[in-house]
Amino acid sequence: MATSWSASRLAPLGALLLALVAGCAAQPALRGTGDLGLVIERASGSVLVVDTTARRVLRRVEGLGDLSHASAVFSRDGRYAYVFGRDGGLTKVDLLTGRIAARRVQAGNSIGGAIGQRGELVAVSNYEPGGVRIFDARTLAPVTDIPAVGADGRRSRVVGLVDAPGRRFVFSLFDAGEIWIADLRADPAHPRIARIRGVGRQPYDALITPDGRWYLAGLFGEDGVALVDLWHPERGARRVLAGYGRGQRRLPVYKMPHLEGWAVAGGRAFLPAVGRHEVLVVDLGTWREAGRIPVHGQPVFVEARPDGRQVWVNFAFPRNDTVQVIDTETLQVVRTLKPGRGVLHMEFTPRGEAVWISVRDEDRVMVYDTESLRPLARLPARRPSGIFFTARAGRIGL
Repeated sequence: MATSWSASRLAPLGALLLALVAGCAAQPALRGTGDLGLVIERASGSVLVVDTTARRVLRRVEGLGDLSHASAVFSRDGRYAYVFGRDGGLTKVDLLTGRIAARRVQAGNSIGGAIGQRGELVAVSNYEPGGVRIFDARTLAPVTDIPAVGADGRRSRVVGLVDAPGRRFVFSLFDAGEIWIADLRADPAHPRIARIRGVGRQPYDALITPDGRWYLAGLFGEDGVALVDLWHPERGARRVLAGYGRGQRRLPVYKMPHLEGWAVAGGRAFLPAVGRHEVLVVDLGTWREAGRIPVHGQPVFVEARPDGRQVWVNFAFPRNDTVQVIDTETLQVVRTLKPGRGVLHMEFTPRGEAVWISVRDEDRVMVYDTESLRPLARLPARRPSGIFFTARAGRIGL
């Protein structure tokens, strides 16, 4: 005898099916995150989620606050971006859903941040009140606060914050002339702090080499660079590249170079010379100057293509409509490009076949083929500045 289903028994089943369909529709489409990235829209407090393979904008995420000097790092799986705003805002963005997953205004004025070796901690460097604050990467709940009080007893602005192997963060105290290493291995809530004092006047930015061994802080208050061997931090800092900085001829500095943009290729580093129309070449074996390359203006970012064959350079105002390409074998400028007014940042795709360039004053991002040096795409963006791709998730210091 056939069983008859009544309307009363079918109704709950239909409701369940509708709920399942609705739930599936709310989930992001299945895809990887390796070809995703962010473009900062500095004037509107928004970011663009982009696809570097298709060379297109996927969505815009708004409500991130003051992004006039913003940067980003990524979770280990590349799904989440942590955006550091100038207003002290720390925003966790879900790249797959295009939504803000969490947000916290943690200070009055911040200048960047880093994500820890294990991916579970996010650190923010602050100008006001000065110091480093560390948060749980999943929830953005506070973990610890490290006030940057120098030997003179005063709080200092913090710059050059990077992650380092051994579950450490390294940063510089601009006003105190010190470099600190925060070791979180034993207890993240109570890190051990190693203080290296007297590194030089006004360390203004810093980088860590791709292997995680060397931390270098550029000095704005004097010529030279402070170098710390993170294998042997007990040896303190030593001064290298004396005469690098602004040199004997003190030119106006329209925009400070960003040392995280130092290019490392072929056993040499390519550095933006402060206040000079030059890129400085450094031998990484001796940390001595190995040459200078005359360029179009004062360099801001000096970026290496992932294979190290090229270095791309952009410039400070008023010559910020130009990008130059340097051949790292001949140390010659091989091409001068004119992407548009207000070039602010460059980011290579993970394997280096293309480079994305933000052109702030013309509200667009330009994408170039790095072999032919021809434009591949023009993408509209609101006053774009920093460009950050998820390939950074697997790299030290980025």
